[in-house]
Amino acid sequence: MKSPFRTVFLKAFLAGTKAGLVTSLPKRLLVFGLFIAGMPGLVLHAHATMSTNADTIAAAESNWSASDWAKVPPVRPMPRPGMFAKPPARAGYASVLDLLAHVQPEYFPDPGRGYYSLWDQVTGNIRDSRPVSPYPPFALMPTSAYDIDFRYLENPDHEKDIFDPVKRIHLGNDWLLSFGGSFWYRYMHETDSRLNAAGRNNDYHLIRTRFHADLWYRDNLRLFAEFIDARSFGPELAPLGIDRNHTDILNLFADYKVGNINSSPLYMRFGRQELIFGSQRLISTLDWANTRRTFQGIKSFWRNEKWDIDAFWVRPMKTEKGEFDNWDRRRDFFGLWTTYKHDKDHLIDLYFLSLNDNRPVGGTFLGNTDILQSTAQGRTTMLGDSNVHTLGGRLVGDYNQILYEIEGMYQFGKWSNLDVSAFAVATGLGYDFQMPLNPILWLRYDFASGDGNPQDGNVNTFNQLFPFGHYYLGYIDLIGRQNIHDFNAQLTLHPKRWVTFLAQYHRYYLANKRDFLYNAGGVALLGDPTGQSGSHVGDGIDFLVNIHVARHHDVLVGYSKLFSGNFIENQRPGINPDLFYVQYNFRF
Repeated sequence: MKSPFRTVFLKAFLAGTKAGLVTSLPKRLLVFGLFIAGMPGLVLHAHATMSTNADTIAAAESNWSASDWAKVPPVRPMPRPGMFAKPPARAGYASVLDLLAHVQPEYFPDPGRGYYSLWDQVTGNIRDSRPVSPYPPFALMPTSAYDIDFRYLENPDHEKDIFDPVKRIHLGNDWLLSFGGSFWYRYMHETDSRLNAAGRNNDYHLIRTRFHADLWYRDNLRLFAEFIDARSFGPELAPLGIDRNHTDILNLFADYKVGNINSSPLYMRFGRQELIFGSQRLISTLDWANTRRTFQGIKSFWRNEKWDIDAFWVRPMKTEKGEFDNWDRRRDFFGLWTTYKHDKDHLIDLYFLSLNDNRPVGGTFLGNTDILQSTAQGRTTMLGDSNVHTLGGRLVGDYNQILYEIEGMYQFGKWSNLDVSAFAVATGLGYDFQMPLNPILWLRYDFASGDGNPQDGNVNTFNQLFPFGHYYLGYIDLIGRQNIHDFNAQLTLHPKRWVTFLAQYHRYYLANKRDFLYNAGGVALLGDPTGQSGSHVGDGIDFLVNIHVARHHDVLVGYSKLFSGNFIENQRPGINPDLFYVQYNFRF
């Protein structure tokens, strides 16, 4: 007889049907509440199933103790990003994504006595050391909620917080339950938004609410569910697909411990899940988006002190504003990602990724010069049915005050009847000055190939897959990692422990002037198949300031501008877009 709890869980877990009758907000919240209530029932069912091997269960019970909870969950800190920095000699974080990854304690030794938030400064609360906090002191957080580390709460001497009672609730000796969530509000003002020919501006507001429940049976079985509600108000242009997702499931998965390999656990994860790997140039949660990015499928993962190994098969989720999201049956994404951790300062990523995309092509500006030329010549058969494979590797590290990173990516496969051959490179050198204000300076170069000959039967435009381009190629999101040269520099300062200032400069050129300019989402914005519009896209600047108000509160203020070069000016005369934004973020 099937458990009714299991039935409820599986219906939400698969989320493959459109919940057409559940359209109102109260009903959808009720479904989510029933799902949360059904989590323990599924765990009990799974536990009853495992009891068929009585000897194994009895052995596990005899070996489990209260001290083992200090290792649960076996979270994975956010991978060391690009434009990282060695910990400064003085207090503070040296890059934005270093700051976001602050849960990796080996990167950030105790910087000493001082104020660690605006509230500390106002109240005169001088701390002897950096407070233990699982969340980064920054308004953006690419790390998934299920990898936030609250294990310090097992220490009875930890610093107390108002939300401790909803964290790591022990249900007897074998069960652990946690709740958490976040809320943000962002105001956006865009001038010449999206390079539109009319030069229209766009003022609007974004809000996002997330809530999650996390249930563990020892370290053997985990059930994790995360709700999201993302809304947009008052836009002058049509909202983007990443702006809205009304009352839906962001993460919904089960982890099962298969066993131990060399004393380290091997897990299988089934269900809806976020993915984040390496520098995030190819696979990211895309936290800047109001909706975040998520997938559905299967992942196995194994970690020890030297190696992280992940293998997965997933499909991207299609965001459907007014209905429950469904996975994209026309896209399959699988891969193998390995990270070798030589030591805390030197890492190597090696990976193979494959994206099979069977979506039909329905227009000319879809990412390839061949499509434009075929249409211009009157051919009615549009290209589609692509199978693109990516081989890549990355070296990242530091030596004394010198910082370095290099990542190379090569792609091959088929796009309809055309051969794919494309590549991308990201390189950079940084320097930690170890002086007042903690300045860190990076000089970098990014390249992604484009298609220069639409008649040669090849596709040479790099496919950026599922990236966090916002951080690397400019916060205005008009430049993607496709057909682009980007010469850029970044300066980060920390005038206070609770203040982060970042400035970026970019000079953009098309890798091939007969291919398109692609935005951060991989959408082709402008193109000139003759190449007569030139290759200089423009010059971009980005400034942002983050104020860490208190443990749960951050405020981010930013300004970005793109000064058009001859390529944009020849197609959109007088268009010079800019972006101003203010964001407040709360987490618990």
